[in-house]
Formats: sequence, structure tokens, C-alpha cells
Amino acid sequence: MADQATTAPGQQQVAVSAINGKALFASTCGFCHSKGGREAGKGPKLAGSERSDEFIVNRIEHGVQGKMPAFGAAFTDEQVHQILAYIRSLEP
Repeated sequence: MADQATTAPGQQQVAVSAINGKALFASTCGFCHSKGGREAGKGPKLAGSERSDEFIVNRIEHGVQGKMPAFGAAFTDEQVHQILAYIRSLEP
């Protein structure tokens, strides 16, 4: 509980989103983005990505023909943002 007292509410929300996003990422994205997105696999390394949040959200939702499937129909907007929070939490 001490951690909650020293963590701002917005930071807590981001942390929870990243935790939820980690589970979503592991069950769907981890097949191509190795070591939880920390290394390149079939897909690129995501840790430390300089791509904008908008770019990453768009890529998750719409994919790239022949490279990455679109997950817009599989995930809610909240889930996509949880995955984004997880990606942003990765150490480069």
C-alpha cells in the first residue's frame, strides 16, 4: 500500500494499463515480437521505439498487408491503449 501513497493516480492508471497490456501482448503479439517486444523476431523490436503513439495504435488496429495482421476488430480501444502502455513501459 505504501507504493500507492507515493504514486500519483495517473501513474497508477498507466501502470495498471501496462500490466493489462502485457497479458494482451503476450497472448497475441508475442508470437512475432520476441522477448515481450524487447527483441526483433518476425516483427521488429518495440522497446525504445521512437514511433509516435498514434503510429503504433494505427499499426495495431490496421496492420500491414503481408507483414502484420490488423487487430482493430479483436481489441477494444481500451485494450489497444493498454498494449501501447505496455510497449511504452519496455526498457530499451
